[in-house]
Amino acid sequence: MSAGALSLADQFAYGLASPICLTWELTYACNLSCVHCLSSSGRRDPRELTTGQCTAVIDELQRMQVFYVNIGGGEPTVRPDFWDLVEYATGHDVGVKFSTNGVKITPGIARRLAGRDYVDVQISLDGATAGVNDAVRGRGSYETALRAMRNLADAGFAGFKISVVMTRHNVGQLDAFKALADRFGAQLRITRLRPSGRGAGVWDELHPTAGQQRELYDWLVAHGSDVLTGDSFFHLSGYDGALPGLSLCGAGRVVCLIDPVGDVYACPFAIHPSFLAGNVRDPGGFAGVWQRSELFARLRRPQAGGACESCSAYGSCRGGCMAAKFFTGLPLDGPDPECVKGHGERALAAATAAPRPSSDHSHRTAPHRPAPHRAGERRPVPLTLSARPPVGARPPVTARPPVGAQPPVTAQPPVTARPPVTARPPVGAQPPVTARPPVTACNANPLAGFAPGR
Repeated sequence: MSAGALSLADQFAYGLASPICLTWELTYACNLSCVHCLSSSGRRDPRELTTGQCTAVIDELQRMQVFYVNIGGGEPTVRPDFWDLVEYATGHDVGVKFSTNGVKITPGIARRLAGRDYVDVQISLDGATAGVNDAVRGRGSYETALRAMRNLADAGFAGFKISVVMTRHNVGQLDAFKALADRFGAQLRITRLRPSGRGAGVWDELHPTAGQQRELYDWLVAHGSDVLTGDSFFHLSGYDGALPGLSLCGAGRVVCLIDPVGDVYACPFAIHPSFLAGNVRDPGGFAGVWQRSELFARLRRPQAGGACESCSAYGSCRGGCMAAKFFTGLPLDGPDPECVKGHGERALAAATAAPRPSSDHSHRTAPHRPAPHRAGERRPVPLTLSARPPVGARPPVTARPPVGAQPPVTAQPPVTARPPVTARPPVGAQPPVTARPPVTACNANPLAGFAPGR
């Protein structure tokens, strides 16, 4: 069959010579510790690509005629070379859309951005009020985002994006989000919560309920093209027809992810060895990964619909999101966990173990949130670097040594050398958070060191 006889969606399904756009996480460093962070960001990885390696990737993207890159993190603006990389990309025919919590968008930076072509800015905000937003993104993050919006609007930057991850706590604020965007001359962009990264630990409690899914679908239908979605809600098309945009998983076909150390994944929401295609530092660079990866070749072959193929909605939803299925323990040819026909809910009840996200760069003082444990699931004990303190920063979690490793009673220090009994916590109890010094100032206060308006 010739390409001219295929629909646009079918052509995308078989893959393109170059990605339409790609997501590039420049750093895992971040001043926040959002509970749903898809990349479990916080601490910088010392292996992240150098400035020279980043510009080499941009050169490749220019040769491949990639239209633009979605730059994220982490908080990408904390990289010292970030603004230089933005200018290098736009100067080499690669547009830049970057996501930020707004911490570095000062009046001066806003004016600088407003004067450049081929640059777009997305301010992340997950609540139309400080109470809802800060519960997810951290204390003070709402005011930081609003300050960045004011700076962009005052600088004349029209049409920047307000990017919202939909949760069961903010679905009822959709109208308020739209009003906020209109107030600043911005455009609202809403995206789906995925059980990726730290999101795996909060998905059960934060993802919208079935009733809220319907509310969200009806709201999107009513607002049409006024609101962007990043094509992330095609699983809702099973209600009354497809939403605007691409009703197709584009992983490895039209989109992919480059992470801070140069690893290339099929999907920004599927950071796991199962979806690792290669590295930009491999022979052949990024182009070699995109064009010759065995993983991408498999994804571009015709895909069976599995149990979903007999569903009347399959032509619209195409089985839903690959990453959402993978990280909830569902088969990739099975239903989306938020299937509007209820098939995902029944599949989740029968699910066994879900894969764990492959890396964790969370701040060491960020609270540990275990992965959800649904009835019937058998999960391995979660072990993450973020749950392990520096040596001497706190007693072992159980405060008990391994069996047989206790020293003889005579080797214990004198009673007078021990703290009073009343000062000792119960067995297994951790000391108060205030007793642990933060690793950095940003761990104690996410916005430490960033003065407004400077």
